Amino acid sequence: MKYLLKAPAKINLSLDVLYKRDDGYHEVEMVMTTIDLADRIEIEECTSGDIQLHSQYRFVPDDDRNLAYQAAKLIKEKYQIKQGVTISLEKNIPVAAGLAGGSSDAAAVLRGLNSMWNLGLSNHELADLGAQIGSDVSFCVHGGTALAKGRGEIITPLPSPPHCWVILAKPTIGVSTADVYKRLNVNSVSHPNTKAVIEALKENNYQGLCRNVGNVLESVTLQMHPEVTAIKEQMIRFGADAVLMSGSGPTVFGLVQYESRLHRIYNALRGFCDQVYAVRIIGEQSELA
Repeated sequence: MKYLLKAPAKINLSLDVLYKRDDGYHEVEMVMTTIDLADRIEIEECTSGDIQLHSQYRFVPDDDRNLAYQAAKLIKEKYQIKQGVTISLEKNIPVAAGLAGGSSDAAAVLRGLNSMWNLGLSNHELADLGAQIGSDVSFCVHGGTALAKGRGEIITPLPSPPHCWVILAKPTIGVSTADVYKRLNVNSVSHPNTKAVIEALKENNYQGLCRNVGNVLESVTLQMHPEVTAIKEQMIRFGADAVLMSGSGPTVFGLVQYESRLHRIYNALRGFCDQVYAVRIIGEQSELA
C-alpha cells in the first residue's frame, strides 16, 4: 500500500529569541502559519527492513542527514518495526530557505508511518517524537497557525490569519540556521511584538497583523547577505502590505490583500529573482495525510 502525503511550508509571522538556555538551545517565541507551497511525499512499505529515500534533486541527502529519513528511523526503532520503507520525495519547497521544508517532510513521514503501521499515535505524541528531530517538526505535525514556545515544541493553536495572499522570493543562496544563531545577540536587537500579532489574529485584523509582523533573526541575516536586503526593499517598493524574512532566511515574504496587486508584485520580482512564488495561506489545522 502506498501513502501520498502533503508537506506544506511555513512562514513566521513573528519570531523572537528570548535567551540561550542551559541545554544549549535558544528559548523562542514564534507565531507560524502554513502556506500552500508543499513537498509531495510517497511512502511504501518494503520487506527488506531498510529505509530508502529517493529524490529528484541530487543535492537532497538520501541518508540520516535528511530529516525525513531521521523520522522513519526514529519511529522504526522506537516501535521495533521490522518492515522497511521506501520514501519518494518531490521537493517543491526551496532548500535552506527558512520555510521548514525539511521539518515538514519529517512531520509528513511521521504521520504517514503512523497510519501505515497502525501505531495509533495522536498528533501530540507524533509532535513529541518530532521534537527529537528538529525544532520546527512539532509545529509541522500539527500544521495550521500556532504559537510555538520552548525550543519550538510547545504548541498552542491560534486562529488563521485574515484572508490574504503571500509572495515569496528566495535569492540563490542558502542560510545556515546555526550560523545565524551564533551571531545573534539577544540583548542588542529589536524584538517583535508577538503579543500584538496574536491579538491581530484573534481579532481577524489584517492591518494590525501587517503592522506587527517581526523577526529577531532578520537583522543578522540581512547583515550576512545583502541580497536579502535588496529583495526586501524591492518587495516594499512594489507595494506589499507587510514584508518580512521567514525563519533564519533567506526567503522574504510579503502579505498582499488584493489579487490585482499580487500579480504586479510577482511579475516585478521575477525580473531579478528566479525563485518567486504566489501562494495562499492554509492557516487552519487539517488532515494532511
